[in-house]
Amino acid sequence: MSADTQPDSMDAEATNTGGSAASEADSGSEPLLALSDVHTYYGESHVLEGVSLDVREGEVVALVGRNGVGKTTTLRSILQLTQPREGSIRYRDMELIGRRTHEVAGAGIGWIPEERRMFAELTVAENVRIAAPADETERARTTAFETFPDLERFADRKAGTLSGGQQQMLAIARGLVGGNDLLLVDEPSEGLAPQIVASVAEAIADVASDTTVLLVEQNLPLALDLADRFYVLDNGRVVANGDTDDVSSDDEALRGYLSA
Repeated sequence: MSADTQPDSMDAEATNTGGSAASEADSGSEPLLALSDVHTYYGESHVLEGVSLDVREGEVVALVGRNGVGKTTTLRSILQLTQPREGSIRYRDMELIGRRTHEVAGAGIGWIPEERRMFAELTVAENVRIAAPADETERARTTAFETFPDLERFADRKAGTLSGGQQQMLAIARGLVGGNDLLLVDEPSEGLAPQIVASVAEAIADVASDTTVLLVEQNLPLALDLADRFYVLDNGRVVANGDTDDVSSDDEALRGYLSA
């Protein structure tokens, strides 16, 4: 199936009519985040070839696709870690292209990277504290440990000694307490055991109750379960999008985009 052919079971021009109550309420409003015809390169390698997508306040939007098609580059482009050469990325009334990454973060966009970046030599509690605004450290600790009770048991343990699943929970907790309006979450289930994936999924669902989320995820059932809407990325282009209520993880065309 070519990149310009949309699957019969998915509407490549669909707008979201289902999903969360927040997304229904905001369906007629301006997007919180809007990418329009974004082109991003690594050197001379053209990675994103005109990506357009939007995320409305209160939604969880999943960006799915196989490895190497530009999902993480899309997040890096939003954060201005890799600046696009063409196009527009607007957050609220702010054009992000050309801004510094700390300005993007200061506007209320948080990032949970695939690499679970944290301070390995600091304790769990210290990692949570430094992720929070200076005047909200106690609230941050309470929120983090209420969301992840298991982490409280390891509050005084160095983050570098945690298991992969525990580190992922800490990474999500750090994103949760940062006071962000939009959270970019990159491959949260990568490399985790199924039982840990279930816990991480529950945590993301909790986060999404009051934070807008753009989720990059290869685990299709997980992505469709968590998200209100989805976009499929293939070879640096959006090739399909729609409401997650209208598809299933068994959809042959959708799975075809995720197969090697």
